[in-house]
Amino acid sequence: MRIKFDQVNKDYGSISALKDFTLDVEPGEFIFIVGHSGAGKSTILKLILNQINPSSGEVMIDDIYLNNGKKEEIDHIRKKIGVIFQDYQLITDKTVEENIGICLDIVEFPKDQILSKIDDVIKKVDLQDRRNLFPAQLSGGELQRAALARALAVEPRIILADEPTGNLDMDNSWNLIKLLKDINENEKTTIIMTTHDMSIIDSLNKRVIKLENGEMMEDKKEIKTEKKAKKNISSKKE
Repeated sequence: MRIKFDQVNKDYGSISALKDFTLDVEPGEFIFIVGHSGAGKSTILKLILNQINPSSGEVMIDDIYLNNGKKEEIDHIRKKIGVIFQDYQLITDKTVEENIGICLDIVEFPKDQILSKIDDVIKKVDLQDRRNLFPAQLSGGELQRAALARALAVEPRIILADEPTGNLDMDNSWNLIKLLKDINENEKTTIIMTTHDMSIIDSLNKRVIKLENGEMMEDKKEIKTEKKAKKNISSKKE
């Protein structure tokens, strides 16, 4: 799915969250969005999710205008977007397996395939022996992997990751980043991740969008030399 922002402005009253923001994201890209608190990072994700509309300008996914597209078109796009949050947002009185199942019900995943899909994504994030536990029984790293499993279950073409390592220690942060990197490379899923962690950004050779007070200050393109990036993330894991 191609994502395009065309001269987007977003105002909250007298506060300008985004100013003349233009961005073109090709299918399968891995992009970091960086900037201080209030720079506009979360606003970008909310616009992609169609949770808010731009004050002016256009947001498009696969040439569908999100602010005035047909409801069935918008619903179809939304079902192809997985989201993981810093605070996990798992349902506390449901097990890991049940959290994933509810998400699959929402997107109307075929009922006869739900259990096998749950098995598949739980295996991908290595939570096989934690699937029947509740969120309160999981560590921070396990919670974030459960949230990633839930996002993967809908077979997303886009994953939005909002500060996903913010509550994790270094080891769990790198475990999550490796999972996201593998998903991006193996399944060609577009990843858009907001973060403050410069060590992660510096160790991956990916495109970086820098925001400041709602304006794009830098668009640092990926350099097509993957060997260095793979070496860096491997050394972090060691």
